[in-house]
Amino acid sequence: MTHQFLPLKLSQFILVTTLALSSIAYAQQSERPPFQHYYVQGNVHMFEPANTNGNPGALIGDDGILLIDSHFDFSVEDLLASLGEVSDQEINFVVNTHVHPDHIGGNNKLAAYGVTILAHDSVRLQMLEEIRIPRRGGSYSPAPAPAARPVITYSEAISFHLNGEEVRVFLAPPAHTGGDSFVYFMGSDVLHLGDVFRTNMYPIIDKYNGGSFHGMIEAMGLAIGMAGPNTKVIPGHGAGPSDREGMIVYQQLLFTMRDRVQALMEEGMSAEDIIAAEPMADYDERYGGIPSWTSVDVIPIIYEELSER
Repeated sequence: MTHQFLPLKLSQFILVTTLALSSIAYAQQSERPPFQHYYVQGNVHMFEPANTNGNPGALIGDDGILLIDSHFDFSVEDLLASLGEVSDQEINFVVNTHVHPDHIGGNNKLAAYGVTILAHDSVRLQMLEEIRIPRRGGSYSPAPAPAARPVITYSEAISFHLNGEEVRVFLAPPAHTGGDSFVYFMGSDVLHLGDVFRTNMYPIIDKYNGGSFHGMIEAMGLAIGMAGPNTKVIPGHGAGPSDREGMIVYQQLLFTMRDRVQALMEEGMSAEDIIAAEPMADYDERYGGIPSWTSVDVIPIIYEELSER
């Protein structure tokens, strides 16, 4: 028997989420809501998960909901419940900013309810195989189910026209990965930069999936150039929305890392020597608090890229 799924009505999920034991346990462990809602501005909202990983954004209005990233499979019901507290409109689309599981993990469940998935061409190709994750020295997760793959892909840019504004999705320079999408909500003046921009961690450069440290600097420069004094920015990781000034602070971190590694290389130090010298010690309190990725993980990548120039 073939089952036909209709686009998801968020109000239909409220009862289910109240009974989801996994969601209850998740909330209890974190001692905060599974997703913290922030109204950003215009038609745009941010939903920050308790672990601050993979912050979804949402364009919400009478035409429906455009969701940016789907977080993990286990947290979909919690995300839908949080969305349901803001709107009872249908989710029409989800845009994956890149291939990592905290941004695509909910695709399979959302697709079952008729939500259309969009991403860059390379993201769909990457989802055909096991997904490599750079943290903790590198690990793999199984290839996503066929239903979780994007059904619409783009090469350079694509636009949505929804809720009275244009939403521009476009390929960033190779940075966090080689298939990062930036999303600009033009009417609301909000940028969602996926994991190219994070406010609580050192930059993660996924070389395996096409990432580049120097591309990260270029991508952040592009975003800063687009932003005005009133632009709000949703980071892929971090607490709450940011702004142009927050992006400038983060880009300065990138410049500092590059310049300090370059200076020590000119003194003849190896990558191991530079790590031992702890050149980012004064930044570690702010950006090095997550053990799975610290400056120790980034320095060899910067060293390698500088060595190739």
